[in-house]
Amino acid sequence: MMETSLPKAPQKRQVTAIIILLLLWEAGGATIKYSVLEERNSGSFVANIAKDLGLGIGELAARGAQILSKGNKQHLQLEQKSGSLLQEKKLDREELCGDTDPCILRFQVLLKNPVQFIQGELQLLDVNDHAPEFSENEILLKIPESSHPGTAFPLKLAEDLDVGSNTVQNYTISTNSHFHLFTRNHSDGRKYPELVLDKALDREEQPELRLTLTALDGGSPPRTGTSQVLIIVLDINDNAPEFAQLLYEVQVPENSPIGSLVITVFARDLDAGIYGELSYSFFQSLNQVVQAFEINAVTGEIRLIKMLDFEEIQSYHMEIEASDGGGLSGKCTVAIEVLDVNDNTPELTMSLLISDVPENTPDTVVAIFGISDPDSGDNGKMMCSIQDHLPFLLKLTVENFYTLVTEGALDREKRAEYNITITVTDMGSPRLKTQHNITVLVSDVNDNAPAFTQTSYTLRVRENNSPALHIGSVSATDADAGANAQVTYSLLPPHDPRLPLASLVSINADNGHLFALRSLDYEALQAFEFGVGATDRGSPARSSQALVRVLVLDDNDNSPFVLYPLQNGSAPCTELVPRAAEAGYLVSKVVAVDGDSGQNAWLSYQLLKATEPGLFGVWAHNGEVRTARPPSERDAPKHRLLVLVKDNGEPPRSASVTLHVLLVDGFSQPYLPLPEAAAEQAQADPLTVYLVIALAAVSSLFLFSVLAFIAVRLCGRSRAASLGRCSVAEGHFPGHLVDVGGTGTLSQSHQYEVCLRGGTGTSEFKFLKPVVPIFTGEGAGGDTEENSNFRNHFRFN
Repeated sequence: MMETSLPKAPQKRQVTAIIILLLLWEAGGATIKYSVLEERNSGSFVANIAKDLGLGIGELAARGAQILSKGNKQHLQLEQKSGSLLQEKKLDREELCGDTDPCILRFQVLLKNPVQFIQGELQLLDVNDHAPEFSENEILLKIPESSHPGTAFPLKLAEDLDVGSNTVQNYTISTNSHFHLFTRNHSDGRKYPELVLDKALDREEQPELRLTLTALDGGSPPRTGTSQVLIIVLDINDNAPEFAQLLYEVQVPENSPIGSLVITVFARDLDAGIYGELSYSFFQSLNQVVQAFEINAVTGEIRLIKMLDFEEIQSYHMEIEASDGGGLSGKCTVAIEVLDVNDNTPELTMSLLISDVPENTPDTVVAIFGISDPDSGDNGKMMCSIQDHLPFLLKLTVENFYTLVTEGALDREKRAEYNITITVTDMGSPRLKTQHNITVLVSDVNDNAPAFTQTSYTLRVRENNSPALHIGSVSATDADAGANAQVTYSLLPPHDPRLPLASLVSINADNGHLFALRSLDYEALQAFEFGVGATDRGSPARSSQALVRVLVLDDNDNSPFVLYPLQNGSAPCTELVPRAAEAGYLVSKVVAVDGDSGQNAWLSYQLLKATEPGLFGVWAHNGEVRTARPPSERDAPKHRLLVLVKDNGEPPRSASVTLHVLLVDGFSQPYLPLPEAAAEQAQADPLTVYLVIALAAVSSLFLFSVLAFIAVRLCGRSRAASLGRCSVAEGHFPGHLVDVGGTGTLSQSHQYEVCLRGGTGTSEFKFLKPVVPIFTGEGAGGDTEENSNFRNHFRFN
């Protein structure tokens, strides 16, 4: 049988039924009610809760239906597939509810998705499984023979653990000629027997009677219990004991120690002697009374013999009898109320716990739990709380059931774990509390892009490196976790499409290490830049970029290259120096370049070898060849100088050039002195005659050479003047002197102008002058000054 305040949902649509249930719950709290007989086997069918709630097959499982009971005492179980509500175990009404009628077991139906609570009640119906029992097998009743017919004598009642109609309903007495039995109702609703005298007793005729008292319950068939009634006929005792109060009421705290005095009852008897001596005892008392209390037969003191428990029994009722020595007795009632003491801590039952909550998702259900306290009054009232300053809220859903939800979106990067302490405190004195700790982990969402440690990186690599050389690294970190924090590196397409980036560098996708794929040449490429990207492996993926600039460092891999004097020209380079020249006279200037840069291109000059040591010297910084002293007549006319050009690299590289110098008497004489003049001069000095002869022979040969040289020069000057232009010498330099960036030392091909120009009575040798300027750091004025200086020392008179 089922009773419910919910309307019977038509089996049209499940959504309609759920909406009706929610509306009823919000309006006043719906309760579904069922009733079953006790003592049924476990697994017995109670009802189809899915049908009663208007839910379709499988919807209970889809919504995560769960049966909750107070204090984790599960009496029912739910089959989610069929919707059947079954008994978890055999239920004993007397064990669960005692003499409480009706016996109601409350439960809740929890639907987790979405969250919904439905209150339920299960009423256990009594089965007549207990027979009435008397506390004593024999009831002793002493009746004075002077008792008049119609006098009533109450008898001890029988106990039956069943309730309602299954408890004691009637009493009977065995057939006799003196008494009949009358069943009366006690103030607490119980029925007790009363023996009524029909005929006066005669002790001399019959001093005692033995009757059988039978108690019958209302079951079908009824159960019975019996006790023997022994009636002893006494002599006349005309005063019965009387209590000072017919009703004693007392309150006893449940934590009172054993042996505590509860109350003292007092009665008096006007008779004297043995008829006035009183004895106290329990008269109408249940087993639970006898187990908890004892009475002093002489003093009437009632004391505790066991600890009381308010949660088990809230009150006791007992009847006390005072009997005198003549068999007369008086009775009173003692009502003991057990006062609740806050001796039970609140209980927390966790129904749902989600320990892993994704970040950036507000209003997420973390836990659902119920709280209970078996105490009463303020001792049973509870409040629930969590720590302050946490992004979580406690929401009261139904009575004593709470939902823990996130207050807003969580951020794992700020805090990845929360330790939450749920505190349940009652309102008793002293207050008792229970704490339950849960740990909530915040799972990661890919909401952070990788971040490079630097916005730009500058790497330096020396030229002529080995392929696959590790030249540096980039690094990016991601504040996320797991795959969302795993970074993959890549090269971005260069801004300049002409840059062959794919053949220059590569990057390790896992660690950001950069490698040079081939040997770099500073003379071809001094610097280049490109972008790198860092992308995480989240979904969706996030990325960031950084700029990498690679500077190629120069290595001393180019030897100096001599531009002047030319070694591969059509004729050897010979410089003319007048014998009248002074010390410091500029003979020539060695011009060299180096394809390297920095100190690798710093050149120094030195004279390695000379025909006449000490006559000529080379300036170390500019390559100028000058006379170290004035030439003398003893110096040979022809000299060969070997000049070394060395750079400042490590190790240094060098080149050498040979310079021919011819000493002449002066550029103003078209011819050198004749041999005859030399012979005449030799005769003036007899000591040198042989030397003059030898010199004359040599001088003749030298004179011929000089005349030939002058003729060639004069012819060249005349031809240049007629043509109006200079002869151009084109020099081609090694292919490694390449400036890709436009800032190098040399271009692929350079031209140098070497010419003799005719003037008004003078001849001029124009020093090597490139058609395209060679040194970007030197101005035109420098070249003009050097050439002018050179011309001043090489004029023909």
